[in-house]
Amino acid sequence: MRNLSPLDSLDTQIVHALQLDPRRPFSRVAADLGVAEQTVARRYRRLRRDGVVRVIGAVDAHALGENDWIVRVRCRPDGAQQVAEALAKRHDAAWISIAAAGAEVVFSLHPRSHRDRDDLLVQRLQRSAPVHDISAAMILHRFVGRDVTDWRGRRIEDSGTSTGTSGASEDEMRLRDEDLALLDLLARDGRTSYSVLARATGTSIGRVTRRIAALQAGGILYFDLDIAPAATGSGMVAFLWLGVAPARLEAVGQAIADQPETGYAAAVTGPFNVFAVVSCADADGLYRYVTTRMATLDGVHSFEVSPVLRRLKQAGAHTVDGRLAHPAPVRRR
Repeated sequence: MRNLSPLDSLDTQIVHALQLDPRRPFSRVAADLGVAEQTVARRYRRLRRDGVVRVIGAVDAHALGENDWIVRVRCRPDGAQQVAEALAKRHDAAWISIAAAGAEVVFSLHPRSHRDRDDLLVQRLQRSAPVHDISAAMILHRFVGRDVTDWRGRRIEDSGTSTGTSGASEDEMRLRDEDLALLDLLARDGRTSYSVLARATGTSIGRVTRRIAALQAGGILYFDLDIAPAATGSGMVAFLWLGVAPARLEAVGQAIADQPETGYAAAVTGPFNVFAVVSCADADGLYRYVTTRMATLDGVHSFEVSPVLRRLKQAGAHTVDGRLAHPAPVRRR
């Protein structure tokens, strides 16, 4: 990351604490680390201002009865940037990257409804002039390593179910129209205080607090720490697509997830039934990974490796030169 010194040990501890609990009060983080609250608050504000980290609030599509997807959009090389930038403006498209020598846009889709999903996959992308074809793989299962944070930056305790509690009522498990403004504000800054949220949405602090708690309890709303690509160090990131025998799918997926190079691994639909994101030091490191770690996995009958050329969006923020860009103002509804 240009003009930005590496994170020191205290910065790293603060980032780690917020990965585990993104809205954890600075006073509690400070107490855990044995420093002053003002120090933690000042460090976080600097990291956020410099585009290193940002807490965001996000909607879990699974809790709304939808599924997450990994979408590959093959484009004319001169049109991939245009397609990626258009996708980056959507709230339901994240982790947008240009790969395959600049001829493919890969992104994760988290639709809030069937209409949102079909609007993008069936209508908008199909009519886009630079797009040659689209393939969408539904995420069936996310494999979780023994001691890792996932592709979105948060620690996952259970990859098979929603993170919400089972005590949420049926009404709490649905988004309301008045929730949209609240979610827009939290997507921009997940650490926005309850008092600011109450003023911005024209309601009381108590009502905002209860609604956020209900959305979290229902598994609909979760908080992530978005981390700039350059903050994790330089290197080569690649998408890994594996064709695995069904009887070996669980074993291979878990083995991939347990490898230190892996940031994300999932079982998906389509001709390649395992998708993973791996990071290596350089092209030689990626070659060694493929020919050693991956080569030893029993049951892999085909694979494709696609290096990432550019990342345009993380979990909730555009990226510019490896930094998280400042979020756009919240739209009025």
